Amino acid sequence: MNHTYFITGYPGFLASSLIKQLIDDHHTDIERVYLLILPSLQDQATEEITRFSKKHKLDPELFSLVTGDITQPNLGLQHDTNLEIQQSATHVFHLAAIYDLAVPKDIAFNVNVYGTHQVNNWVKALSRLERYIYFSTAYVSGTREGRIYEHELAEEQTFKNHYEQTKFEAELLVDDVKDEIPTTIIRPGIVKGNSVNGQTTKFDGIYFMLNFLDNLCFLPVIPYLGEGEPEGNFVPADYVLRATSYLAINPIGVGKTYHLTDPKPYQMRELQKILTESYLGKTPVGRIPISATKFSLLLTPIRKWLQVEKEAMDYFTIHSSYDCSQATADLEDSGVVCPDLKDTVESMINFYRKYKHDNKKHITIT
Repeated sequence: MNHTYFITGYPGFLASSLIKQLIDDHHTDIERVYLLILPSLQDQATEEITRFSKKHKLDPELFSLVTGDITQPNLGLQHDTNLEIQQSATHVFHLAAIYDLAVPKDIAFNVNVYGTHQVNNWVKALSRLERYIYFSTAYVSGTREGRIYEHELAEEQTFKNHYEQTKFEAELLVDDVKDEIPTTIIRPGIVKGNSVNGQTTKFDGIYFMLNFLDNLCFLPVIPYLGEGEPEGNFVPADYVLRATSYLAINPIGVGKTYHLTDPKPYQMRELQKILTESYLGKTPVGRIPISATKFSLLLTPIRKWLQVEKEAMDYFTIHSSYDCSQATADLEDSGVVCPDLKDTVESMINFYRKYKHDNKKHITIT
């Protein structure tokens, strides 16, 4: 089989890591990999793909960097390039999105919703398409509580932020083309670094807790935040990538939506205890109400000092549990399983300690 992959979102962390995973798993079947990049990222992308090719002893001709913009018709591709890809691409991985809890609505809508609308239209013109893989998020469930199933989407939910809402609206668009395009929708939990070496390019999500601990380490007592009963669904990037690589290529994944979430997640109170003991050697004592924490984070100097987005506090209050039965069943023969978060904490903390002063890895708090 000669497969040609087209991937949006390069050189972002997930897209870059997915390339390696796909090559590790399917290199004998891959003829070419097209990487869609914004013109402003061309130098960075060229440098990174050259380094990647040398490191893994790959023919650089395997990769084609193409400039464009998912918010434009035909993704802003040059005419000849567009025709070439339309006649050759067999698998489209759409990862490009704004991944930021504090993103303004207009920016999130333009990239996440309108951009996905353009990708959907473009994909329909591909003559050799075998699979369209869309990266969503488990948190399209918004403020829904209780058990959330993979087949559910529009359930009259509201949303905690514009990121969630626009990813929901984008997934609705992708769900609408399932009948005419062989599609797989991937809904990860909150992605953290590699389970083995802790590597990540961005300290957000669970790393906001580490930022909080790091900046308050001088306190004699570290309190719990809120009641801590909701689940915190954090999954290592390598689990998401390995599962995606399998489900995106195997025929079993056609027409399905998968929660790539932790099947045995910890409650937020348990997570706080694990992280505080592992990072500071202290056990949390007492409790600060989430409402008080959110109020303090309304003050720009405080949230910049703590390096925590105020929107992150909403994930301490919603009692959602993500069922991943379909993903677990379809991954049964792959050997891909989500590791226990406790087993990944040491590597995560070691990586964080090493790079916590690297501003490039931290989210800009406004």
